[in-house]
Amino acid sequence: MKEEDYFKNLTSRERAIFEGGISMGALYHQFVGTPINLETIESLEDAITQSILLQPAVVNVKVLLDKSLIKQACGDMGYTSLEGNMLNIEITTKIDDIYIITCISYDEELQYPIMYIKD
Repeated sequence: MKEEDYFKNLTSRERAIFEGGISMGALYHQFVGTPINLETIESLEDAITQSILLQPAVVNVKVLLDKSLIKQACGDMGYTSLEGNMLNIEITTKIDDIYIITCISYDEELQYPIMYIKD
């Protein structure tokens, strides 16, 4: 069976949303809990970007970890664990000519790191 046979019941938009959701879920569960401090923020942002760019249909990744929350959470040991509220990420997926931006950011009102479709 060919790859497209698995997705023949989906529109290009639905497939792009699917790929973005899979990538965001993988990212969240792979990286939350990672030890981090102010000196390792950029390298972790880059590692997240590079690993997610390997996934099918992903054409762009923007990762911004909340430096102020990380600084605040670092204790006497000089590091903390990455938490969902520290993530601000956009993943752009493309299927055919359809682009979808899937995001995660912390919603203060919900008190939850929400994943959503931006565009």
